Amino acid sequence: MTRNLLKAAVAVGALIAGASQAFAVTELQWWHAMTGANNEVVDTLAKEFNESQDAYAIQPVFKGTYPETLNAGIAAFRANQPPAIIQVFDVGTGVMMGAEGAVMPVAEVLEAGGYAFDKSNYLPGIVAYYSKPDGTMLSFPYNSSSPILYYNKDVFEKAGLDVDAPPATWQEVFEAARTIKESGAAECGFTTTWLTWIHLENFAAWNNLPYGTQENGLAGTDVQLEVNAPIYVEHFQAIADLAKDGVFRYGGRTSEAKQLFLSGECGILTESSGGLGDVVKSGLNYGIGQLPYDANAEGAPQNTIPGGASLWVFGGKSDDEVKGIAEFFNFLSQPEIQARLHQVSGYLPVTMEAYEQTKASGFYDENPGRETPISQMMGKAPTENSKGVRLPNLPQIRDIQNEQFEAMLAGDIDAQTALDRIVQLGNEAIAEAQ
Repeated sequence: MTRNLLKAAVAVGALIAGASQAFAVTELQWWHAMTGANNEVVDTLAKEFNESQDAYAIQPVFKGTYPETLNAGIAAFRANQPPAIIQVFDVGTGVMMGAEGAVMPVAEVLEAGGYAFDKSNYLPGIVAYYSKPDGTMLSFPYNSSSPILYYNKDVFEKAGLDVDAPPATWQEVFEAARTIKESGAAECGFTTTWLTWIHLENFAAWNNLPYGTQENGLAGTDVQLEVNAPIYVEHFQAIADLAKDGVFRYGGRTSEAKQLFLSGECGILTESSGGLGDVVKSGLNYGIGQLPYDANAEGAPQNTIPGGASLWVFGGKSDDEVKGIAEFFNFLSQPEIQARLHQVSGYLPVTMEAYEQTKASGFYDENPGRETPISQMMGKAPTENSKGVRLPNLPQIRDIQNEQFEAMLAGDIDAQTALDRIVQLGNEAIAEAQ
């Protein structure tokens, strides 16, 4: 009897110890905006990290679109209930930088977790975008991307276009789009996601044109927009004319237009390199080209600026939570993880080692065009026009721009009027945010 009681006591003790270990796991919420194939990647990464150790558990939580996720994070912070990690798209960088004390720089997070932080390990263009002027990296560049051109090879063949020669300039894109429409190879020739990011911010950088004063906001916050210069007007008027003729089709303000390409409705798409996962899953016979440049821009192409998003850490977390976040970021930085993330999703590898590992493996030789987003960003040293765009209220500025572009595409105003209004209303909004 005594022996049985002893066995029972030991068994109960083991159960209690096991339960204590289970309850000791520190849960860390990761709010994100990934959908489709990229959401699957998020879930896989969290699962792999959680299975790699037993002290921390990353819990991915989908919070909607990029703007919706940012707004949710701001609301949660004000309610004193922020997640451990939040994914913030590139245009929210200025908003997060302005939230002094609300965030903990990722460099400090890693160092607090016992990891030596060396920014030279990361792709230079990405680190610069997510760092303070003194070089302190503020957020972890989880899914940085560069805009590229996708084209449907079957549509190109039907239209009599060269399937091995994607258009290199915007003028060539517009001409090919008309050929596709007029030949009946597809219902529309060209569509694009992110008019603001691709056709304003990256159009400026890629063509070495000023987007605004103060080095587009990186040198100071009192910025005056300059996107109504003649070269911008010509570009957007060409798009407006294509829309009027049914050659260009508008899909929406963010990534909605990708579906117009995936369905075969449009033959050419400009979109984030991060959209590659869904393009691959669609089974389309697709090709990749570099982001088109303007044939009239002297010295173009220059370099693109990163899009996508980075991971921010809210301040006020416990030492244990910070240690767990550092462990997760260190996990994400592993060359094999970054190389796989890059190869599967189309996002850029954030570390040089992962890029070099991918290159040495022969991946780019076997997958033509997949190195394009990296070479676009790293091909030339950035100029004052091509370091990026950083405004304290860039999400608001993009809303202003989108409203005017939609009026233009509806035929209510011409490109000159749209861009003049963007500059006027944008400058007023920037001044109010000072």
